[in-house]
Amino acid sequence: MTKLNQNRIIDSAFKYFGIFCTFFGLIVLAIFIFNILAEGLQRIDWDFLTNLPSRRPAKAGILTAWTGTAWILGLTAIISIPLGVAAGVYLEEYGKKNRLASIIEINIANLAGVPSIIYGLLGLEIFVRTLNFGGSLLAGAFTLALLILPIIIVATREALKAVPKSLREASFGMGATKWQTIWYQTLPAASGGILTGIILALSRAVGETAPLIVIGALAYVPFVATNPMDEFTVLPMQIFNWVSRPQHGFVVNAAAAIIILLLITFIMNGIAIYLRNKWQKKVNW
Repeated sequence: MTKLNQNRIIDSAFKYFGIFCTFFGLIVLAIFIFNILAEGLQRIDWDFLTNLPSRRPAKAGILTAWTGTAWILGLTAIISIPLGVAAGVYLEEYGKKNRLASIIEINIANLAGVPSIIYGLLGLEIFVRTLNFGGSLLAGAFTLALLILPIIIVATREALKAVPKSLREASFGMGATKWQTIWYQTLPAASGGILTGIILALSRAVGETAPLIVIGALAYVPFVATNPMDEFTVLPMQIFNWVSRPQHGFVVNAAAAIIILLLITFIMNGIAIYLRNKWQKKVNW
């Protein structure tokens, strides 16, 4: 067998192995989703969305959990998006390319892979104890903002790197300042990549449980949060609480809550994709 034929066989085997792995993952995912839908769809109704938690599965609802998730998601976005995008713009457009910048870049990339519970311990010390926020929505939002900041910074930098230099040079040639070039040319051209990074970051934040458990978020909250200093729970914690119960009714409730969490994620991603495409059309014009 010649070396060329051997390489072709290896390439073909690797291709079919990759196809098999892909279909295996999709089949397992489809089984999980089918089981969740079969268990949970029957439980979703208006009462389930508007009832408070209860010891009785038939009367338990997710009002406090989904409102807490909405609060956390909104506050985290308000905190993390401006800081992350601004840091990415500074590091890519203004920061000097030296050894210190390389060290900062490596550390930011490494922070994106740090286990989430480490951020929970950091949030516990800084926001809960030092700043005296307690187990409030604000403490949870700041903790999750720290968690997703590296993802947004890296995504922003990569999106800015992908913008052609000719676009900047043309703007400078027309007499625009550096900030005008960034604001009116570079950022709109990179908005698709930046929004994609924000989508991934917020999607990670909405499903996090470990950091919120560490900072003292509650599994049972008998009231709806009305301001950022209120105590809270979120859908992942409510799901975890229900699946740990022995009654089958709570397992059904957990499946229904998972469906709601997936819907929130899909809606959020859909809005972000719409905005990204809208920005891309403006850039193409």
